[in-house]
Amino acid sequence: MALPDFFVAGAPKAGTTALHAALARHPQLYLSAVKEPKFFLTDGPPPTQGGPGDAKTYAEHVWRRADYEALFERAPRGTLRGESTPFYLYSAAAQERIRAVIPQARLIVVLRDPIERAHSNWTHLWSAGLDPIDDFVRACEAEDRRIAAGWADFWHYRRLGLYGQQLRHLYTVFPAEHVLVFRYRELLEGPAATLDRICAFLGVSQGLATELPRENVTAHPEQTRRHRHLSRLLRAGSAITTALPGHPAKELIDRLESNLQQGAAPRRPLTWEQRQALIPFFEPDVRLLEDLTGDDFSDWLQPREDSGGLVGARPAGQRQARNGRPRDF
Repeated sequence: MALPDFFVAGAPKAGTTALHAALARHPQLYLSAVKEPKFFLTDGPPPTQGGPGDAKTYAEHVWRRADYEALFERAPRGTLRGESTPFYLYSAAAQERIRAVIPQARLIVVLRDPIERAHSNWTHLWSAGLDPIDDFVRACEAEDRRIAAGWADFWHYRRLGLYGQQLRHLYTVFPAEHVLVFRYRELLEGPAATLDRICAFLGVSQGLATELPRENVTAHPEQTRRHRHLSRLLRAGSAITTALPGHPAKELIDRLESNLQQGAAPRRPLTWEQRQALIPFFEPDVRLLEDLTGDDFSDWLQPREDSGGLVGARPAGQRQARNGRPRDF
């Protein structure tokens, strides 16, 4: 059977696209041409209803076994096969399905500051015109009712960052030696060393994957009347295509998404006030993560620096985690 040997399992908005591309350059690895097939997220076809844009996402699922295996059929003999679906870390059911089919699988997990991750996630959907809430904190507060309404996992801004809970379950499904966990910042600041660490974990030659392709920076258009108007049109078109699959409004949606991103500035840094609003939600899980890994993630619960200076400045000497690691964005 043509099935993967390893997975880049999470987390969304933590460099998994760039990592997938970097590993695909290694001659002893074969990464699926479809970066995010999502096969193990469902047992059968994906849902057909959800939030704005979810119908388009569900249509991209490679959910038939034959189609999934076809992604790996061209892997050269002797190479390790892999794919990258960053929602596998979040989905306990996906972890169970992987274990049932590929019990010897290895899983790569990249962890990003959960508040920064959530902000990047929201910015992605808001700038694309899909999230009608133009305030990050208020969008997070809407999460519970969106989940109750069946919106897809990418709308779970806060819960996607509960890595402690997710890893705790993963370690009950796979032995710890089959799971590699590292920080997003390690990937950015030391790509060659981090890629070598991944290659050693997978058992392939080191020194052959040394560079990380440049990631697309999440855009943040100005909150103009034009953006609001185009966003409303896009969400209306999304609702039509959800109710009527195959409707020609899909082409309009694609054009609107492109127009919304034109000339947009990079994602704006979080304010300390925004971080303060979300820290209480994440603190218990960060402590759980520390217990599970033995690493210090307390910097995720503190003010941060941005390119323009300090946001919520701390006393000198307190700008790194206790273990001396660079602070993680």
